[in-house]
Amino acid sequence: MRPRLDPVFLNTPLAHRALHDVTEGRPENSHAAISAAIAHGYGIEIDVQLSADSAAMVFHDYALDRLAEASGSVRARTASVLAQTTLRGGSEGIPSLPEILALVAGQVPVLIEIKDQDGAMGEQIGPLEEAVANALQTYAGPVAVMSFNPHSVARMAELCPDVPRGLVTSGYDPKDWPLSRATCEALRAIPDYDRVKASFVSHDAADLTRPRVAELKAAGADILCWTIKSPEAEAEARKIAQNLTFEGYLAAHPG
Repeated sequence: MRPRLDPVFLNTPLAHRALHDVTEGRPENSHAAISAAIAHGYGIEIDVQLSADSAAMVFHDYALDRLAEASGSVRARTASVLAQTTLRGGSEGIPSLPEILALVAGQVPVLIEIKDQDGAMGEQIGPLEEAVANALQTYAGPVAVMSFNPHSVARMAELCPDVPRGLVTSGYDPKDWPLSRATCEALRAIPDYDRVKASFVSHDAADLTRPRVAELKAAGADILCWTIKSPEAEAEARKIAQNLTFEGYLAAHPG
């Protein structure tokens, strides 16, 4: 089964880590950033990491240091401790996925990136995917999941067969990734699209002209891209991608 994206994912720009701006008190992936995205009519792209007690927490990095008033691994702290860990540039703690889904409540589309928990895009995954699946059980709004790790996407196909899923993809230059050259070469070819029964990819905007992206689009895949940071880059990306994740400016609403 290959569930397709709700059309709203193709005509509503997606705020990358929500509509964040710490100068305005809106940290990445925060309630404030998500509320701002909703107010502007944007969809949201959020990230989830695993807590020590196997909760899905809405947070991008593996370490707390850059984004929170704390240091160390996200996975070393429980959900309750993370909830009381203040995000830099705001006054909130780190939210859980159920909290954020309750806040959005179907008002805009939600694209959830499941961060790789294996460390090398391998098969050591499971608890985070299960936490995401549990959070989605009663959610009724437009939602989709994706990951760089194909094993994560395959697991979501088992846990949530009706939820659209995709692969986050790129050119995988080994200089830019903490992965082996062999792993980069394998993932660059996007070989798992059919195996995991994906219906979309979210591809690095700098690499959108890759022939494999055109091949997938011709075969019916929806093409999203990341991360657009200006109207000029948006115009270029839209020559190939049907929609985009953006940050640092207010993206145009098509039509």
